[in-house]
Amino acid sequence: IQLAEILLRGMCEQSYWSPLEDPPTVSPLDDPTRQGHTHSKNYSLSRRPRVYSGENLFCPQENTEEALLLLLISESMANRDAVLSRIPEHNNDRIISLQSASVVYDLLTIALGRRGQYEMLSECLERAMKFAFEEFHLWYQLALSLMAAGKSARAVKVLKECIRLKPDDPTIPLLAVKLCIGPLHWLDEGECFAKMVIDMGEKAVEFRAKGYLAIGLVYSLKATDASLRSTQEEYQRKALGAFQRAQSLSPTDHLAAFYLALQLAVSRQIPEALGYVRQALQLQGDDVHSLHLLALLLSAQKHYHDGLNIIEMALSEYPENFNLLYTKVKLEAMCRGPEEALLTCKHMLQIWKSFYNLTNPSDSGRGSSLLDRAIADRRQLNAMTLPDFSDPETGSVHATSIAASRVEQALSEVASSLQSSAPKHGPLHPWMTLAQIWLHAAEVYIGMSKPAEATACTQEAANLFPTSHNVLYMRGQIAELRGNVDEAKRWYEEALSINPTHVKTMQRLGLILHQLQRYSLSEKVLRDAVQVNSTAHDVWNSLGEVLQAQGNAAAATECFLTALELEASSPILPFTIIPRAL
Repeated sequence: IQLAEILLRGMCEQSYWSPLEDPPTVSPLDDPTRQGHTHSKNYSLSRRPRVYSGENLFCPQENTEEALLLLLISESMANRDAVLSRIPEHNNDRIISLQSASVVYDLLTIALGRRGQYEMLSECLERAMKFAFEEFHLWYQLALSLMAAGKSARAVKVLKECIRLKPDDPTIPLLAVKLCIGPLHWLDEGECFAKMVIDMGEKAVEFRAKGYLAIGLVYSLKATDASLRSTQEEYQRKALGAFQRAQSLSPTDHLAAFYLALQLAVSRQIPEALGYVRQALQLQGDDVHSLHLLALLLSAQKHYHDGLNIIEMALSEYPENFNLLYTKVKLEAMCRGPEEALLTCKHMLQIWKSFYNLTNPSDSGRGSSLLDRAIADRRQLNAMTLPDFSDPETGSVHATSIAASRVEQALSEVASSLQSSAPKHGPLHPWMTLAQIWLHAAEVYIGMSKPAEATACTQEAANLFPTSHNVLYMRGQIAELRGNVDEAKRWYEEALSINPTHVKTMQRLGLILHQLQRYSLSEKVLRDAVQVNSTAHDVWNSLGEVLQAQGNAAAATECFLTALELEASSPILPFTIIPRAL
């Protein structure tokens, strides 16, 4: 253990030499200009190390490897010599055994943490659980290693034990609520953990603002996921109250001001939201989410050029932020024309290739020149190349049934106008991002009335997620563009069979049913859509058209007025595109 500690704490990597090599004549740590320095130290060994040959032999090549080897041997010895008996006579031996094991596991945490080997660290700390009865330190180390390894569900279970051992520590339930809000999307459990922090009162006075921030995020996410308008409004009101409390308790926390602004924006209180987002930017001027929200708020006020300027400023600091780039595509299509938006889509594909360095698992090879074809007549882009996805054998992500596609839909939202607030992280995340880029490009082509190019882009997304409701929705839009109403209706119905609350699909299906003069069914679909998202001005407008066709002029007028009012505060993309996490 002592040698491992020296290797980890007292030796830099440059001064280590491999056991199979001759020692250096001069150490990198020797300073030849030092006063009184007359000769270099002799680092040669009196005996050469013995070299063994055979199977399953390992020779470390740098100090972390050697330290890790020593620590794994020490761990094996500590487990072998463990004293676990709780009888009084063995108390001293048990304490010594626990201390020895704790030293080993702490050093393992340093060694493996330096190399980012959290999976291996969590496995090592699981072996330490035999020592962990009523020992907070070991439980907490395990929880943190599971978090770092991405094993969020198990981490929450271990954090519950940590809370039992240390009920007055507010940081533990805050870590748990961070996981529940983020990768797990366990909102009910997250609410319980956040309430623990708030209920600590004076014992955790410094963390009360964080507790209100956490519970506000839970309510905000619940509002987004709620399928009934009344439930949405109740959770939005609760979220707003929690964020206001957090902001009053911690007026210098930019996150409290930012999330208060975001919740006001979602509730369409645009001027108030602008005030708080500016306050957040005064506290943290380079916060990417605050800049993004400011751009969306400006777009809601129809200041599209100002919003685009903010996005471009944010992208100069965060050039690989895809959410900013998606918004840029929308704003460019509005301000500078679709050719500029397609250039940004092309740029996104290049960023994706360099950022993830992956091979598209199921590319047909058709998509690589799609965007080039559209802008070749305007721009000289022959020197630029799109990602070359040519290896179909690397294992594609395919859903084999409707049940599987429902799971996929929960994991892989691939369009910017998401209704769900479910997180988008994990091994599928790069492919979701790629599919999302292709769908944005398809949408630009639809705006240009180019169904062939839009179809090719949609096919690229379909190769990755064939049963995504967003892909099916886009196919329905292309069919509408071609005038194939029956085909479009079929695509929209398929999309709704996968995600019954996708508002854009419901709106388009309602319009098609209106064209087919099926007014009562059209009205029902559109009223359901309004229940899911009461701020969708397109849906209110479509509902007004259906009611007008049925001769209900008064109700139609009310719908048209509501649509006009909502359109006046509608951003270029939904405010919920901005991630909400602690």
